Amino acid sequence: MDRAASGAWLRPPPLAEGAHVRVIGPSSPFDVPAFEQGIAWLRRRYRVTYSPSITDRHRYLAGDDARRRSELEQALDEPGIDAVVAARGGYGAMRILAGIAPGRVAAKPRWLVGFSDLTAVHALWARARVASVHGAMVASLGGADDTARAAWVHLLEGGLPEPLEGLTAIAPGAAEGVLLGGNLALLSAMTGTPLAPPLDGAILFLEDVGEAPYRIDRMLTQLALSGALTRVAGIALGSFHRCPPGPDGACVEDVLRENLGGLGIPVVSGVPAGHHEGALPMLLGVRVRLDAGRRAVTFLHEPVAARPDPA
Repeated sequence: MDRAASGAWLRPPPLAEGAHVRVIGPSSPFDVPAFEQGIAWLRRRYRVTYSPSITDRHRYLAGDDARRRSELEQALDEPGIDAVVAARGGYGAMRILAGIAPGRVAAKPRWLVGFSDLTAVHALWARARVASVHGAMVASLGGADDTARAAWVHLLEGGLPEPLEGLTAIAPGAAEGVLLGGNLALLSAMTGTPLAPPLDGAILFLEDVGEAPYRIDRMLTQLALSGALTRVAGIALGSFHRCPPGPDGACVEDVLRENLGGLGIPVVSGVPAGHHEGALPMLLGVRVRLDAGRRAVTFLHEPVAARPDPA
């Protein structure tokens, strides 16, 4: 039985000092000095390469679609790359993913690191059943503190996260499944398209930033109407940063409880991951146990390790 049919997931080989990190810009343009600061930090430990055209700009994108897609495809296919790390998020990754087969990710498993707009690329890794890291990107790593950097390196060099404890229970129960998800806006935008991740039986992680409560309501309603929320085993909510109450007094916490509390599955909030400062990196594509009674999410075991890429 092949891996896709068996439901097995791969975790790419852990990085080591001198590992080859390819940096890509699949979304919006970025602050170049911040990018260069992040590159300098990465180069203290890893071999880092990127395209000279990564600083291109096309309207609100880091270069046109052809540039960004070619850059991603090279990062997927070139032998010897150990991790693919985004420069920043923003917008644009969905525009370049159509027709890229998950098999290309599975053929040469390497880490993907990013969040926000990179949720769309994480979904490609998920369709290939390859683990990835929802975590800080290059333009923010340069200014990150030592604790955040250490957590980033820990995951990429083979560690599992500590249990997430002291969460808030929104709906009772316990469930196990593969942790998948990311940014709510991106997940709702991918719903009903071939880009959507395989959420059946998953523990769904959700976070967002800068959205009004009614917009959060609309995105969750879209996921519910698509049937996605009836297929997941549980939901773990990260930060909903800079999502203030609307003029009508509605707050995002009430919207989350109203939309998710009656699904008949365990739901917790307070996962310290998302767009806020000091957010923890999260492993996606690994099995976790969500226990609302214990107010915790525990990472259970390592997926099967992939063989290193031939150089």
